[in-house]
Amino acid sequence: MHKSGTSGEAGPRAGNGVDHEFLALERELAVFLRRARASSGEMAREVHPELEPAAYGLLVRLDETGPQRATDLAVYFGVGKATMSRQLHALEELGLVTREPDPADGRASLVRLTEEGLARFRRVRDARRDRYVRKLAGWDRGEIAELARLLHQLNARAES
Repeated sequence: MHKSGTSGEAGPRAGNGVDHEFLALERELAVFLRRARASSGEMAREVHPELEPAAYGLLVRLDETGPQRATDLAVYFGVGKATMSRQLHALEELGLVTREPDPADGRASLVRLTEEGLARFRRVRDARRDRYVRKLAGWDRGEIAELARLLHQLNARAES
């Protein structure tokens, strides 16, 4: 990566003040995010025809972390408690998640995937992973690892 000036400065800018690297990054992220939203909607419908696209991410998080408090999920996703409550209620109605008492605090509850929710989610996740394998078949494994590392770095910085 080319840097000019002091450490941490962006690369050179064109005469009009446009930083072409960041312009290209913005353009590619916009396309990627648009496609990810569409894909998330498809995957949500594959889990359950009535599942909202935004709720798919909740299933991903619960599968990764195990039971979570609704407030922790709201913080992680950067949404309000009311939004999280509505999404979790919809998942409960579909039989994909359940709430159980939090052993650390009897006043709180933990949200976890039900057996059916876990089975449905993992079936869709595995099919999605197979699609990634096919789409990236021509890539070197090191390139895939580097892309995953860079995306992780971007996500981690967005959280802080």
